[in-house]
Amino acid sequence: MIESKRMKADGCMYISEDTIEQITEFSQKRNWTQFHTPKDLAISISIEAGELLECFQWSGGDMQANRNRDKIVEEVADVLIYALHLCQVMGVNPDDIIRNKIQLNDRKYPVDKTYGNARKYTELDSVTDEGVQS
Repeated sequence: MIESKRMKADGCMYISEDTIEQITEFSQKRNWTQFHTPKDLAISISIEAGELLECFQWSGGDMQANRNRDKIVEEVADVLIYALHLCQVMGVNPDDIIRNKIQLNDRKYPVDKTYGNARKYTELDSVTDEGVQS
C-alpha cells in the first residue's frame, strides 16, 4: 500500500490534480465512464460505504480498527473515488461544495447550542445553556 501525505503550505491535506487525472484515466482506459451516471455512482458510493462498515461489524469497539486499518483505508479510497467521479459527472468542484456545506452546517449547528452534544439541528431548540433538554 502506498502511503503519501500531500500537504499544502497551511498543513491541510488535499487531493492533487494528478490524482484526479489518474482516477479519470483509469476509468477512461477501460471505457467505464459510460456507466458513470449520477444514479449508479450514488449506488456505488453506498455499496462501498457498506463495505467500509463491514470492517467494523462485530468488532466490539474501535480497538480493532488498527487491526483492520489497511482494509478500512482501501474502502475509504473507494468511497472517495466514486464521490469524486460523481462530482465530475455533475460538474461540481469538490472543494467548493465541501466549503459551502461547512458554511451551511455552521449556521445549522451554532457553537453555543451544539458544543459538547451530538443532537441533530432539528432538536437544538430544546437544548438549554447547560446542554440539557428542556
